[in-house]
Amino acid sequence: MSKSRDWDVLRRLAEEVQSISELPKQQETKELWKHLNSLRPQRPMVLIDQICWHEMNVDDELTLQTEDPFLQRFEDSLRKTIYQWKHLPVDMVVEPYIEVPPAVTGLGYGLRPKEDRAVTDERNSVVGHHYHDQLSTEDDLEKLKTPSIQLDDKETHRRMEMAAEIFDGRLDVVMQGFPLNFAIWDRLVELRGVTNPIMDLIDRPDFMHATLRKMTDITMAMLAQLEDLGLLPSWQPTIHCSGAHVYELPAPGYDPGHPRTKDIWTSGMAQIFATVSPAMHKEFELDYAETFYARHGLVYYGCCEPLDRKMGIVRTIPNLRKVSMSPWTNAERGAAAIGGDLVLSRKPSPAFLAGDGFDIDAIEEDLRETMEICQRHSTPVEFILKDISTVSYQPERLWQWAEVAMKIVME
Repeated sequence: MSKSRDWDVLRRLAEEVQSISELPKQQETKELWKHLNSLRPQRPMVLIDQICWHEMNVDDELTLQTEDPFLQRFEDSLRKTIYQWKHLPVDMVVEPYIEVPPAVTGLGYGLRPKEDRAVTDERNSVVGHHYHDQLSTEDDLEKLKTPSIQLDDKETHRRMEMAAEIFDGRLDVVMQGFPLNFAIWDRLVELRGVTNPIMDLIDRPDFMHATLRKMTDITMAMLAQLEDLGLLPSWQPTIHCSGAHVYELPAPGYDPGHPRTKDIWTSGMAQIFATVSPAMHKEFELDYAETFYARHGLVYYGCCEPLDRKMGIVRTIPNLRKVSMSPWTNAERGAAAIGGDLVLSRKPSPAFLAGDGFDIDAIEEDLRETMEICQRHSTPVEFILKDISTVSYQPERLWQWAEVAMKIVME
């Protein structure tokens, strides 16, 4: 396929996205997100993310037609947007933008994971990991390095110019920066595995504190460099798979060409801490994250780790606005602890979609239970279906989930 044909494919898709973005529903949905995120909800909100795209292709709706590898990134994004809007839109907001990644080097902690993988489906990017321990001694901590983040202005400008020419009159071209989060325990697991660092909390607490201090210092250095270089996000439609539109951000004095940490959301988590006590969770995670969160406008905290028994410490997070309640939490306990002070970000179990059978009634019962609990406690709530590793190659299951979820929240 020639360059002109690649561009024609992208322009046709861009025109379709542009038409969708002009629908009045986009602004209506954005306002609903703003109300929820500002703790004045008009109704619960719903999003679906982290989809098993390798199982979703219907009638070649996701089949790429461009040949240029860089342009395929644009095509893939456009096709997925159109697909979601057609089959499972829930409360997504389609904006008239195309994101262009800046050419950046230097992000990271100086080490790459070493791992063995267990694969059950070659088409699925979700695999099992067995990570090798690279940070088992004091000397090993010298392997952790503060990066020097570099922006390639020439390459970034080339990308922006090319995108502007391709999408001219169709979609606005936006250079999207990097929304750094505080997830050093996720990174630490990738560098050490799961068991060793957890055991070291008990056996070698001083060593773990030394490790966490260094990783926190590196994280704060990366954040400062991204802010200085103007590489933080200039706009945030989502934060950790959740709608991010909110009345309070950006902060006064905002410059879209140079966003500050106080203009944006951030997120954080310590997923490995599912079995760690609240006291240890605070000592070995939240106490380190506090300064990071204090710099940001708003914070979304948590992921898969159950937080319903830890709201006492979670509430100490500066600028906290949303708290994840994973499938492994007790929604009643979580809503009672949150009340109307924060958004309860409920993560319905994707296991309902994965098995040999599919019970839509069980899905509806599960969603209604959370709705009723949050209504009793006057708790703002959103449903974020994510981590969808499989739907047993039956994409209509996900479409049905979307229909049921929207029926419930619209009642």
